[in-house]
Amino acid sequence: MVNFGGLARKLFGSANERRVRSYKSSVEAVNALEDQMKALSDTELAAKTAEFRQQLAAGKTLDDLLVPAFAVVREASRRVLGMRPFDVQLTGAMILNDGSIAEMKTGEGKTLVATLSVYLNALAGKGIHVVTVNDYLASRDAATMGRLYGFLGLSTGVIVHGISDDERRAAYACDITYATNNELGFDYLRDNMKFDRGQMVQRGHNYAIVDEVDSILVDEARTPLIISGPLDDRSDLYTTIDAFIPLLSEEDYEIDEKQRAANFSEVGTEKLENLLRQAGLLKGESLYDVENVAIVHHINNALKAHKLFTRDKDYIVRNDEIVIIDEFTGRMMPGRRYSEGQHQALEAKEKVKIQPENQTLSSITFQNYFRMYDKLAGMTGTASTEAEEFGNIYGLEVVEVPTNLPIQRIDEDDEVYRTFEEKFKAIIEEIKAAHERDQPVLVGTTSIEKSELLATMLRQSGFEHFHVLNARYHEQEAYIVSQAGVPGAVTIATNMAGRGTDIQLGGNLDMRLERDLEGMEPGPERDAKEAVIRDEIKVLKQRALAAGGLYVIATERHESRRIDNQLRGRSGRQGDPGRSKFYLSLQDDLMRIFGTDRMDGMLQKLGLKEGEAIVHPWINKALERAQKKVEARNFDIRKNLLKYDDVTNDQRKVIFEQRIELMDADAAGLEEIVADMRNDVIEVMVAKHIPERAYAEQWDAAGLKTDVERLLNLNLPIQEWVTEEGIGEEDIRERITTAADKAAADRHERFGAEVMNYVQRSVVLQTLDNLWREHIVNLDHLRSVVGFRGYAQRDPLQEYKSEAFELFQALLVNLREAVTAQMMRVELVRDASPPQPPQTMEPHHIDATTGDDEFAGGNASGLQVAPDDRDPTNPETWGRVGRNEACPCGSGKKYKHCHGAFEQEA
Repeated sequence: MVNFGGLARKLFGSANERRVRSYKSSVEAVNALEDQMKALSDTELAAKTAEFRQQLAAGKTLDDLLVPAFAVVREASRRVLGMRPFDVQLTGAMILNDGSIAEMKTGEGKTLVATLSVYLNALAGKGIHVVTVNDYLASRDAATMGRLYGFLGLSTGVIVHGISDDERRAAYACDITYATNNELGFDYLRDNMKFDRGQMVQRGHNYAIVDEVDSILVDEARTPLIISGPLDDRSDLYTTIDAFIPLLSEEDYEIDEKQRAANFSEVGTEKLENLLRQAGLLKGESLYDVENVAIVHHINNALKAHKLFTRDKDYIVRNDEIVIIDEFTGRMMPGRRYSEGQHQALEAKEKVKIQPENQTLSSITFQNYFRMYDKLAGMTGTASTEAEEFGNIYGLEVVEVPTNLPIQRIDEDDEVYRTFEEKFKAIIEEIKAAHERDQPVLVGTTSIEKSELLATMLRQSGFEHFHVLNARYHEQEAYIVSQAGVPGAVTIATNMAGRGTDIQLGGNLDMRLERDLEGMEPGPERDAKEAVIRDEIKVLKQRALAAGGLYVIATERHESRRIDNQLRGRSGRQGDPGRSKFYLSLQDDLMRIFGTDRMDGMLQKLGLKEGEAIVHPWINKALERAQKKVEARNFDIRKNLLKYDDVTNDQRKVIFEQRIELMDADAAGLEEIVADMRNDVIEVMVAKHIPERAYAEQWDAAGLKTDVERLLNLNLPIQEWVTEEGIGEEDIRERITTAADKAAADRHERFGAEVMNYVQRSVVLQTLDNLWREHIVNLDHLRSVVGFRGYAQRDPLQEYKSEAFELFQALLVNLREAVTAQMMRVELVRDASPPQPPQTMEPHHIDATTGDDEFAGGNASGLQVAPDDRDPTNPETWGRVGRNEACPCGSGKKYKHCHGAFEQEA
């Protein structure tokens, strides 16, 4: 039978090859301009930016300018950075410009590739975001590539953890902004909690290039970004419940490692009911009575904390805190906390200080954040295995870019041992053998625990010449990884720690120069030392090449093929020789959970002795199938998360757009919004108590009077009105509206337009925010139970959409009523001290990235000032004041009830 697909590929090339070939003419056109660009002076080359911007203003498109702009960047890069982009790098940049993912192998210069597309798109002046996986890479790339952009007259900013709002605003205002995905997402959420448009830091979502796109848009997309605020302290409850778990035996619970789920058996449930009854925590007879829903939730969390979460793999304990470990990169994630009480359950398990549980104030998934960009592109060494997900969720096509030089790395078949001990012994022997022949070795592990176990075993075997790189030491990771290519070096790394830093044979020259020449003044002595380092690295590189290049040894297969490919890809960069090999055992998590139970018995029957390994391509294929299953399951999890979040996201967009409209509205517009809300409330109220076509004796005059007092703060003779002859529903509505409008106008006159404008804006925004937070909690609760509707043959997603819509409608009704009720009651508290301009109100919340408590209100400087340094008569000296602190003016009232806030009459 003729394989027509294979025949067509031979004749015409694959779809990927055809796509790459389509850029050939543009690459040749850039090359044709090279001599012309070389002839320009630095000033003439830099002046091209202004020339391109004029052409854009005259009607040309960015695509019209691609060839000359790329030629300018290539020449500027050669002059400023000493690097001339290869033809394949130009191709990669064109793929990025088209809004696709460029898959380029490690060491192919992706950071430089991005500069071409960034420069071209930055000419439009709308802001470009370059997204990196950590603060170090954002700072490094902004500093290095910022020199190139600066030469061409473009400004560069960088967003890293811990900088102020003013610094963030300035960075976002630059032509190009480097930042991590977390900082971008949290800035978006924080912006939509601000009370003044001028306080917002971002200026739109024009074009983003995501570096390590698979890590950010796939691996991290399983967890949404959440900004939360503290609830009541319930640490005693967590401690009490935690003490029950060690009292249980294996028959009391069931663990499903595949689904990361833990449940109690009937026997276990009975035991727990007795324990809870003794502790006075059980209400009613059964644990599953409706009154015990919260207790069941906490008990399940405690069971998961003990049986599914492993110390030094899923988290570490540092400075009396539980710090989560990223399962994909092995990095610590300080400030990140598990939600819904799971983090508190871990704190109780490890006997560290239990932090209060948090309520979600605002959240978004990475999928929905990055889909807001008008144009999105990405680059990585490993994306093709997730091409379907990128296409389905982000509309991004993955294009593989050929390497500049052919790959010479040898990828050996996996070696499979029966036990951990046998596997680690073999790895240690292999490390020692490679070290003796002067070959640099990078050992990849899947957890901190395993990296430290291997390190301990190496020391016990008498081998001390190695570095351990894991989440505990990530501050030094860039330098350690950069020197992993030195002959004889042995580096043990957790997963992809140090990703983003090139491993160059002989050592990374730039990192060596930065470290060894630190603090030296320019001059002959510094030049001489630099020359020595350069010569030393040349010699070391030749030794490393002679030894066979970088040898990557992996101690385990990861759930995802991409992570394995990333590790392999550290070796054999830019045509260097290299080697990679995976060592596995039947006790590895992937083999144990997804492999076959019969394999161990089968290998023993085949006569596999202790210390022997089985090596066969079939094993590799079987493992790849297991990995594909896990990848498919993880994709389904992310897809399912996104389906539900899309419902929330549609509502989030409406709320956030409404907030911006409210912040942008002038005094007249704001007054009109509040008046419309008031009129809607009156209309609904009258319709409720005086139904259409109802007789006068069926009218609920008493109920209408009660609602008018409750919502409008008006005492009107409604019962007298309804007895008037010939009066209708319209007349009563008109009289209530007239009285309400008059009361509102009186307030405006009493307090002045400026103050009332501020009060109206504050009331509407704060009420909207409070209701939105409650709405998010309601949606979370709805989502946790809606799955059970499937048992009744109803689609849980459709049920969720329907009920979420009803909840949102209720939110809008509540907003109108709450704003109207507050605005009809608001009274300002006058203070004896000089009047101050209204303070901008901020939500009181804990930043999910840092765990830092952010105070509301206070001086615009945002600085905290010691109480003794505050002058009670001068609010400008108070700095940032907590809303529940005593007011520094000495009135004895809380700050929120004194300066900087308004009070409502009961």
